[in-house]
Amino acid sequence: MNPFQAPAGTRDVLDPESARFAFVLERFSKRVRRAGYGLVISPMFEDLGVFNRSIGEDSEVVTKEMYEFDDKGGRRLALRPEGTASVVRAFVQHRPQIPWKAWYATPAFRYERPQAGRYRQHHQVGVEALGSDDPDLDVEVIALLDGYLRDLGLRSLDLRINSMGDLACRPGYESDLRAFLEVNVDGLCKEHRETWHRNPMRVLDCKRPPCIELRSRAPRLRESLCDDCARHFARVLEGLDALGIRYEQDDFLVRGFDYYTRTTFEVASGVLDAAQNAVGGGGRYDGLTELLGGPPTPGVGFGSGIERVLLAGEAEGLFGDLDSHVDVFVVDLTGGAQARDLTHLLRGAGLSTDRAFDDRSMKAQLRQADRSGATVALIVGRDEVERDVVTIKLLRGTQAHHQEQTPRLDLIGRVKELLS
Repeated sequence: MNPFQAPAGTRDVLDPESARFAFVLERFSKRVRRAGYGLVISPMFEDLGVFNRSIGEDSEVVTKEMYEFDDKGGRRLALRPEGTASVVRAFVQHRPQIPWKAWYATPAFRYERPQAGRYRQHHQVGVEALGSDDPDLDVEVIALLDGYLRDLGLRSLDLRINSMGDLACRPGYESDLRAFLEVNVDGLCKEHRETWHRNPMRVLDCKRPPCIELRSRAPRLRESLCDDCARHFARVLEGLDALGIRYEQDDFLVRGFDYYTRTTFEVASGVLDAAQNAVGGGGRYDGLTELLGGPPTPGVGFGSGIERVLLAGEAEGLFGDLDSHVDVFVVDLTGGAQARDLTHLLRGAGLSTDRAFDDRSMKAQLRQADRSGATVALIVGRDEVERDVVTIKLLRGTQAHHQEQTPRLDLIGRVKELLS
């Protein structure tokens, strides 16, 4: 009988790769908490209507990719395909004081063809800020995405930005775009030849070569912006210039969900394949809370896929030093009690420390110490116990294999000195 395996399109993330996940989460949370964002933890599944309303019932995510099911009470539910809708639903339900600034880290689920950096269960981090239509908030959110990615060490990044207008000016643009597509329908990809009329702006987000070629000749949304949207966008660009954040205006950047208004942006990695190079993106969604039953409340946010970010980091040669698990490994030749007590002492002093179990031989324990990635091994035999000392052996660095003995009272200070 074959053993069970992870479902198709999913995978287990084990150490040391999981250490890179933890590193991403730590850097992300540190940056966004400094900006006043608080963690939101919401259910992985929602009423199906949350996503139908927010993403759009005729979107590809809803019609082809979303996991839907009936629970035992007959309720129609769906696994979360993205992060924003759940956070906005939580805002509508709980009505926190505005401006409300939230961050999340969550799995997301889409039934699609597995590919590099995208699985049927993947993982996202993101922020949402609700309660203000100030364009400076757009700048703050974009700066958080840019800063988080650079905190990780990523350098080959390209920020594209656009304005999608609002309900005052977008209908006119959609009318012009619809007229353009109607006379050029034969140039669309096979799928959009059948569906373009439902939401013509989705053609601009298509990654298939025929649609990419055709959109280069399509009307440009920037030329249709109303005065309010134009002023809003100009202030966003001014803010990015002031913060020294480089960007490129992209007239055809619309993102994939119906809820976006005005500012929309995406960061791509220059070291990944062009078809799958987005490492973060988002925008403004000033009408989404109303769609989910709340009062008119402007909002802006972004999401970033952890798997895609890790691919970019690996391509840039980052994260190699994260494979080391511990600083210190205790080798106990007296039965285990010394290792028990020393590891507790060292961990309490802030040093990552591990040990062997099952009363193994010194050779076996030193092999495990080397595999642990530790810089320092502490060796305790009967002679060390009698003299109240510990033998310190350096396992790595220019002084690898150097040994010395240190009184127990001085052990923590000496180990920290060697590690520094």
